[in-house]
Amino acid sequence: MSSYVVVGGGILGASTAYHLAKNGVKVTLVDRQDKGQASAAAAGIICPWISQRRNKKWYELVKNGAKYYKQLVIELEELGETATGYKQVGAIALQNDEKKLQKMLERAMEKRIDAPEIGELRILSPLETKEKFPIISEDYHSLYVEGAARVDGMAMRDALTSAAKKLGAEVVYGDAVWKDNKLFIDEMAINAEAIILTSGAWGNEIPSVLGLDLNVTFQKAQIMHFQLENLSTGEWPVVLPPTNQYMLAFENGQVVAGSTYEEHTGYDIRVTEEGKKELLENAFSIAKSLKDEKIKEVRVGFRPYTPDFLPVFGKLNGQDGIYFANGLGASGLTAGPFVGSELAKLVLGKETVLDPEKYTPN
Repeated sequence: MSSYVVVGGGILGASTAYHLAKNGVKVTLVDRQDKGQASAAAAGIICPWISQRRNKKWYELVKNGAKYYKQLVIELEELGETATGYKQVGAIALQNDEKKLQKMLERAMEKRIDAPEIGELRILSPLETKEKFPIISEDYHSLYVEGAARVDGMAMRDALTSAAKKLGAEVVYGDAVWKDNKLFIDEMAINAEAIILTSGAWGNEIPSVLGLDLNVTFQKAQIMHFQLENLSTGEWPVVLPPTNQYMLAFENGQVVAGSTYEEHTGYDIRVTEEGKKELLENAFSIAKSLKDEKIKEVRVGFRPYTPDFLPVFGKLNGQDGIYFANGLGASGLTAGPFVGSELAKLVLGKETVLDPEKYTPN
């Protein structure tokens, strides 16, 4: 039986391993468990349709990523993986500029022609907005997007990993390195038909040994978790302020506010006072009542980026049987599971939904 090795066990690597295992091939998923993995820290917002980003290749990817979730969650649940962290709760995009709000609605309505999963679109009054997310301040109109969802990155990664194991994949927690023209896992040489590199912020390590510079960079993100008492938060929608910040809720009074976008930090996993200050100021600006709530924790993760801030996947030039996928950035939880499915198809010689030439890492 042909064997495949996936290096990097974040949501992208876990999805790739799951989709390969689903096709009945022998798969080994290797993860070093570095602190600061983006998937473990992230709380995902699945609502790409109202973004003002104009890159068509990016939009095609995240649009398909958002659509793919429902199919994937059903598959995982059939395998007994019910704790995926995914739930369609809708989104409210805050905006008090009437013209901008109307343009946002028009943009979403136009995209709904090709993406009916967007669902209902409706402008909400401040009162209606607060009814949807009760701790929000009382002075925001919003656009309600029914089809939006939230996802817990750690839960989805773990569900994909567990599902892959149930389908026969092996999961190894260790260090994968390239030397003497071979892949070694903790000093043991590995023979595989294909090696798939999905190492996120650490994505330069093996390619650099191969003489390739794939220009993977990353941003540090700090994300704050509040614990609210005596509130039922499980159905609250995702909140998208006019800035690049966000807020969302999970069950049992958990409210997440994010995030910072920090450059040139290195692999610094510390929670900083400056980061906490920024998170608190942004959270209080839209939900003043959070001043009286408990801060449960602050998580730190590193978002990986490639040139042009566009996720890439495909075979590496000049490298027989070595594939590379990276650069999911802030879209990681929207795009990760779908890119993993596309990458598995590509590796197995199957037809992909996207044109791989548009996303090649070369």
